[in-house]
This record gives sequence, structure tokens and C-alpha cells, in this order.
Amino acid sequence: MSGETNRLLGLAKEISANPDPREMDVIASTGEQVTIGLLAMALQEIGVTARSYTGAQVKILTDEAFSKARIKSIDDEAILADLASGTVVVVAGFQGVDEAGNITTLGRGGSDTSAVALAAALKADECLIYTDVDGVYTTDPRVEPDARRLQTVTFEEMLEMASLGSKVLQIRAVEFAGKYKVPLRVLSSLTDPMIPIAEEAQSGTLITFEEDDKMEQAIISGIAFNRDEAKITVMGVPDRPGIAYTILGPIGDANIDVDMIIQNASVDGMTDFSFTVHRNEYQKALDVLNNQVKAHIRATDIRGDSKICKVSMVGVGMRTHAGIASKMFRTLSEEGINIQMISTSEIKISVVIDEKYMELAVRALHKVFDLDQPVG
Repeated sequence: MSGETNRLLGLAKEISANPDPREMDVIASTGEQVTIGLLAMALQEIGVTARSYTGAQVKILTDEAFSKARIKSIDDEAILADLASGTVVVVAGFQGVDEAGNITTLGRGGSDTSAVALAAALKADECLIYTDVDGVYTTDPRVEPDARRLQTVTFEEMLEMASLGSKVLQIRAVEFAGKYKVPLRVLSSLTDPMIPIAEEAQSGTLITFEEDDKMEQAIISGIAFNRDEAKITVMGVPDRPGIAYTILGPIGDANIDVDMIIQNASVDGMTDFSFTVHRNEYQKALDVLNNQVKAHIRATDIRGDSKICKVSMVGVGMRTHAGIASKMFRTLSEEGINIQMISTSEIKISVVIDEKYMELAVRALHKVFDLDQPVG
């Protein structure tokens, strides 16, 4: 069924340049609905009692944010009854229903979120996420062939990596796992299905919730990157209390997520204010600023750049090791890569750079921090 969601959304775009979000969710949710019916039939054909459920049938209750709804609760009664009777339950991921009965979808990768949320609701022993890779790597092997698979990664690190562009798990799936302490393991769906899970688990990555002496003691666990970013700069705005809210309030009201934010030093009471958004919402954000904000705050100009990317280093070891940022910045400087924005937390450093330098930056940082070497 690969590509089915894109096909469905393409049909909608043929009819409307700006499709109604509610109707888009009705369309997008049907891909998984077909899949669960087919899988339940396939199981029945080999003598396994199986039953499929859509998100609405389970009553996966979400908020009303179409295309990126958040799960509020799950009614596990019907599923538990089926499981007790020996029935295999096949639930449609990526979807739910709001209080008014409208079909909602959870956004790209939302099936992972559904799986973890179900595991939490059912108090499952473990949630296994089968994907097209056999675990979490130090970075994307397609960019750096020497990337190394991690046997374990902390929940904090995985949360940062997911939020910073790692495509192995969706961030909300990791958030759910952390909130409800669901043991989470990433495995490959391409391995021999007859291998016992206990044996197969040795080749995957376990996401842990405690840092202990047995864990890999790396300063940096991985490098994440995200091509789907765009930068917007509001030029010549008054440097006064509340200006950030005046700019970003309408952006938030338009349901546009803001990532990195930077405000330049004030010169003669004026400043420039830059932030990044997802590239899909770039034009929408520009329209909001030009129509609702620019004249109101008397900004001199609004500039945008959709050819940027974000490269991030993640590792709990940063807490106890100094000089990580300077080493990262020196490495990028030696490669002739200019840093446009910087963001840090206790266990991560992110930089915005020109998109054309992304792969060079990832490979250089991966090498200089010895991520290709096994942890002793």
C-alpha cells in the first residue's frame, strides 16, 4: 500500500488548491481502512480469528485539529474483549474521531503514535515498531554510509532526534512512550518472520527510560537533520516588550508550528526577528505576516528563505562534557559552512545552514565525533 496516502491527497489537490481540512481527513483516513480489512482477511485465510477496527470503532478520541490531531483517550473495552477470546485485533493507525464524530488524522507517521497509544491504553508489556530499518542509527545511512546502529538510546535522546528530523519514529509516538513509560523497540519488518522476537530484538534498538552503567557511554549518540524547514525574517521591528507575541500570535492562531527563534541585538530601538517553520507552511506563514502583522508593527520588510536545513547533534553525554558546541562550530567553519541560527538544550545543539551543505555537514560532524566507531 506504499504511496496510497499520497495518491489520495493528490486526488484532492486535483479538485481544490486549498482543500477543506475536514474533508482531507475523510479522504486520507481511507488508506489505512483498506489495509486493516485486507490484513484481517489474510489472517482469516490462514485460520487465525481476526477483526479489524477503524479509529472511530475503537473510539480513539482526539481533539479537533484536522490533519494533526492529538489523542485524548482510547476506549479499550472492545479490544480487550476480543483479545480475551483469542481474536487478533487489527486497528487502523493514523486516525481517530473528535467529540463531534468527525474523522481526524494524526499527521505523517501517525501510525506509530496510534501503536504506542494503544500499547499504553492496553498496558502492554512492550510496543514493537516494525519499520524499513533495523533500528536507530547514529545518522541516516543514506547520507553517511558509516552510520552505526545503536543498541540502546535514551528516551530523551530519541525524543530530541525525532523532533529534529530523524524519520525512524514520529515525535508524538516517543512523547506517548515517555509519558506512559511504554517500553519501545524499533525492529525491521524485512527480517525473516520466523525468527523468535527475543532473538530478533538483539538486532533492533531499545529505547530506554533510565541511564545506567550498562548503556553506551557516548558523548554524542546521533546526528539528525531536517530538510523540511524554511526561515522567515521580519525586518525593522520595534524592540519593545510584547513584540514577539505580536509577530508570533497570529502565526499560532493560524495553527502554524514555529521551531527555532532568534532576535538580533537592538540598534536604535529597532531589531530583526527570525524564526523557522515547516516548509509546507512557509507560504501560509508569509501570507499571515504580510496581511496581519507587517503594517500593524510597521516592519520595514519580510524576507523568507526556503532553501535551508537544520542539522542537530544529540547526546546525554553533553551534560558532562564541555566544548561540544565549539568543536561543532569549528568543524563547520573548516568546511566553509556558515551558521545562520543556533539553538541549544541540555542534550542537543541545532544549527540552521544552507540546504546545499547539509550532507557535507553531517558527514564531517559524524567523523569528527567518532560516531562511526563502536563504543567501548
